[in-house]
Amino acid sequence: MKKCIFHFTTVFFFALLVFSVSACGQQKQISKGTVKRIKVHGKLLEGNLSGDSTNRYVSVYLPASYQTNPTKRYPVVYFLHGYTDDDAKYYGFKKHWMILPPILDTVFTGDAAHEMIVVTPDAYTLFQGSMYSNSITTGNWEDFVAKELVAYIDSHYRTIAQKESRGLCGHSMGGYGALRIGEKNPDVFSTVYLLSPCCLNSFPIPVEAIPTPFLRADSIKTTDEMQKADFFTRILFASAAAWSPNPTNPPFYLDLPVKDGKLQPTVLQKWDANRPLNNLDQYIFNIKKLTAIGFDAGTKDEGIAESIKTLDSELNKYGIKHSFEIYEGDHINRVAERIEKKMLSFFSENLLFGETRKK
Repeated sequence: MKKCIFHFTTVFFFALLVFSVSACGQQKQISKGTVKRIKVHGKLLEGNLSGDSTNRYVSVYLPASYQTNPTKRYPVVYFLHGYTDDDAKYYGFKKHWMILPPILDTVFTGDAAHEMIVVTPDAYTLFQGSMYSNSITTGNWEDFVAKELVAYIDSHYRTIAQKESRGLCGHSMGGYGALRIGEKNPDVFSTVYLLSPCCLNSFPIPVEAIPTPFLRADSIKTTDEMQKADFFTRILFASAAAWSPNPTNPPFYLDLPVKDGKLQPTVLQKWDANRPLNNLDQYIFNIKKLTAIGFDAGTKDEGIAESIKTLDSELNKYGIKHSFEIYEGDHINRVAERIEKKMLSFFSENLLFGETRKK
């Protein structure tokens, strides 16, 4: 009897071992997409006074089935990078705190989201960021993204070339750009997601105590000095290049908010006019045309978290449905996780895949 029990137990555990090995072997392998880093000529960027190249790098992620299914067409999500970043950092060509393709591969292999093409233009400029705005100084970045880039991608890749199948998103400066471009172009994009979007509202400048970066920026006379300055001083130049350009004021061709130690209210008024929360009312009818809008920020990203709370309130006031969340985190530490677990499924649920939206 004992011998029989021993035999049964041995067979049982052997079968269990075989089953476990078989199950492990059958686990779904990650299907890897491909990344193409191409150059796209921006006619709308021609003549920019910064001297930035009008032939812009663009990274294009093609999902795994793009190569194996030559008749399939895909929605496109345009991902806009943040200040001081470029497309190369997000797609693994340079070292960075987050790389997109492995995230996309993982999500698209699983059941969380359906495959999409993802596109990121290089918006790094002389001032380390374009703010995705139209400017004589840095070029018409807003129109380049919404018109030229979209037209190029649709003509060179198997896209579903309609607004219902185009999404727009971005992180930080890219989140600002996604809202700015999205609210002005509801005939091009249908779905917008903002990750920790910067620059949505104005910040008070006490006249009796001008902030040090403002004064430091006023003292800078050369490009080399500007590019070696601290982060906040450099972003003042980027903001000025985008929102207060001046073709008669070399060498930077912009007006800073401080000149000769004195605050320039007219410059700040121009900046305020470019803050989405200040002009949201003028774009409400456009925003209502969007299929879906979502945004989030970390609790420790305090200024941005407060600004998207205001955005939430404003959209609620107009009865516009949207996705909104403040999560535990800072400006960058959980962005990759948000893209993987929230943003991609958001686009999967709201973009048009062929005749119907995927659920």
